[in-house]
Amino acid sequence: MKRVAEALGVSRSNLVEKARGKTPSRGPYMKAEDDALLPLIRGFVDERPTYGYRRIAALVNRKRAQQGLPPANRKRVHRIMQRQGLLLERHTARRQGRAHDGKIMVMRSNLRWCSDGLEFSCWNGDVVRMAFIIDAFDREIIAWTAVCGAGISGSDVRDMMLDAVEKRFGTVRAPTPIEHLSDNGSPYTAKETRDFAAALNLIPCFTPVRSPESNGMSEAFVKTFKRDYVRINTLPDAQTALRQIAGWIDDYNEIHPHSALRMRSPRSLSELRPSSQRVG
Repeated sequence: MKRVAEALGVSRSNLVEKARGKTPSRGPYMKAEDDALLPLIRGFVDERPTYGYRRIAALVNRKRAQQGLPPANRKRVHRIMQRQGLLLERHTARRQGRAHDGKIMVMRSNLRWCSDGLEFSCWNGDVVRMAFIIDAFDREIIAWTAVCGAGISGSDVRDMMLDAVEKRFGTVRAPTPIEHLSDNGSPYTAKETRDFAAALNLIPCFTPVRSPESNGMSEAFVKTFKRDYVRINTLPDAQTALRQIAGWIDDYNEIHPHSALRMRSPRSLSELRPSSQRVG
């Protein structure tokens, strides 16, 4: 038996157990600390039911870092969530591909801002329409506007542009030109809006027709906003929804883990901006 074990490169005890047919199954892999980690995981899952295990792991490790504890391995969080039935269902839908070679991501903040609009319905049938401006580097929602019972107007877009410049620079004109990418909606393409953008030192850029991927960063935020906020909150009417949007935006900027930012939140990258580009 010893020579056979040496030839196969296995232990003699393993061969003995196999020969006797008594090799027990070790069962599911577990660690003693898993039970202590489960309440923290379950708390985040209950609070944010649309998050997958990667974002849950990011929130768990932020909390453990605040407590002076070592980070939990992401695969360990996946294993615990799988055992407890807390994983999201696998996405199985297929989509038709469309070639796009445009570049949206930039290497630092305040080089390109992206803007788009969205709408959602409340339980009583009210429709809320919203527009926003997102930075193409740090993914922060810099400014937004929302209305009910009407569409987003050119005046709304211009007010939002001014708000974004004031929040980022504390002045009414950006110190360096910034590309402002949007679709071809009339509030963006109107002459008044283009002239106003130029006065703010913004360079209007427009996507090709029928090419949402050309503004993919905005499209991604729309998906995140509807999935992680609109879908899971109480929306009896438009007034209730409008009161909640500011909190949702703050939560996205301050807490939401972003895969492209190494699971950091958009606001956490603010320290990467030069001091000349920060307000306060």
